[in-house]
Amino acid sequence: MGWRWPLILSVLAVVAGLYLSGTFSEPSTPPSLGDGWWGRGDREKAPKVDESIRQFSISISNDTINDLKTRLRNTRHFEGLEGTKFHYGVRPEYMQTVVKYWLNKYDFKAQEKYFNKYNHYRTNLEGLDIHFVHVKPTLKPGQKSKPLLISHGWPGSFYECYKILPLLTDPVNNGGTAEDIFEVICPSIPGFGYSEASHKTGMNAHAVARIFGKLMSRLGHDKYYVQGGDWGSLITKIMGLLLPERVKGLHINMMDTFDPPILQLIIGSYFPSLILPAEDHHKVWPVVPMLFGMLRESGYFHIQATKPDTIGHSLTDSPVGLAAYILEKFSSITNMAWLDLEDGGLNDGWQIDDLLNNIMVYWMNGNMASAMRFYKENVGLLLGDINKCQIKVPSGVADFPNEVATFRKPETWVRYKYINLIQYNTMPRGGHFAALEEPQLLAEDIRLFVRKVETLPK
Repeated sequence: MGWRWPLILSVLAVVAGLYLSGTFSEPSTPPSLGDGWWGRGDREKAPKVDESIRQFSISISNDTINDLKTRLRNTRHFEGLEGTKFHYGVRPEYMQTVVKYWLNKYDFKAQEKYFNKYNHYRTNLEGLDIHFVHVKPTLKPGQKSKPLLISHGWPGSFYECYKILPLLTDPVNNGGTAEDIFEVICPSIPGFGYSEASHKTGMNAHAVARIFGKLMSRLGHDKYYVQGGDWGSLITKIMGLLLPERVKGLHINMMDTFDPPILQLIIGSYFPSLILPAEDHHKVWPVVPMLFGMLRESGYFHIQATKPDTIGHSLTDSPVGLAAYILEKFSSITNMAWLDLEDGGLNDGWQIDDLLNNIMVYWMNGNMASAMRFYKENVGLLLGDINKCQIKVPSGVADFPNEVATFRKPETWVRYKYINLIQYNTMPRGGHFAALEEPQLLAEDIRLFVRKVETLPK
């Protein structure tokens, strides 16, 4: 009996995968650009939209601080199980240390100043006020910068860009050369950060890609580069599909779930030498352990893709609940081995202020529920024809070794979809939140990719 369940699961994986990946289907035609309206009420009856670009500063008011501290003091803690490390989630004992630091050592005003280190703007697109960080480099006479849009994912935010921004906008002083200089735009997905949430259903990655394209046009950029991880990788990929004449190059640090033909995934996971070069063998996990890993780690996905608002009430009301929900991901998908540590690897792997700053973005805006809705809105898109489309714009992949196994693909398989892949590099370290965790590695990979694109025949 012991062998039957693995066999059954493997067969189910093959059947589901063949259907989802479109292995025996022709590549789909790229989707149309379309248009949308996500503001309140009917577009025709709505007041005239202010299309100006408005600068603002992030403010952490005393009322916000006092309310947060009151909630932290009134937290109801519970006792953890002995010896469970992070296998049951974030240990209660670890959360108590986070609460103590948040209450007594986190410097709200110093972090407010740090948030405002870069300029923040809003502009209305398709009925929503869209927030973005915009950093223009200091240029010498005759020097030109390259426009680059970087898109975040969940449970990250625009704050993920903060460590990498100086590396891209001031490269000469940060390990690069004068030719590597970028003008960087880091927008918040609608419903995340300081971007207004959609008031209607259907706000998926396709809509966000179109909105981000409009944002770049409003900023005066006809041609530009895009980069993304997590949801950002899907958004920027769709920008490449929708706007191939504008996107000069697409760089991602996370692959789609259903990129390779599933039959090859099954064969390659057990007999990799039959279909893969030796250097790629370690990137293919046996299917059954992968499935069990997905079952263990994807509970949040199922909740958010079905009933996000229900848990949204709890996470909007409780700062400790919100923090635990986010911190669990910054542990498990940064390095799965951290599940075996008492602190989930968070003490040594991350700076506590960086973790809390990202959490504060959600807390200050009260938008965890709207951010989680992005999963529900994208289920149909993920299972639809868009995943059969081939990406023709010049593409680059930064393969981080501790990325979630489901999203790591050998270069051979990446080329099935990204047919103009000009760069694929495996990093020496790093996981899912690459821009914040390993900004130097990611910045250098982006620089190298853009140099290659700039030398391509016109």
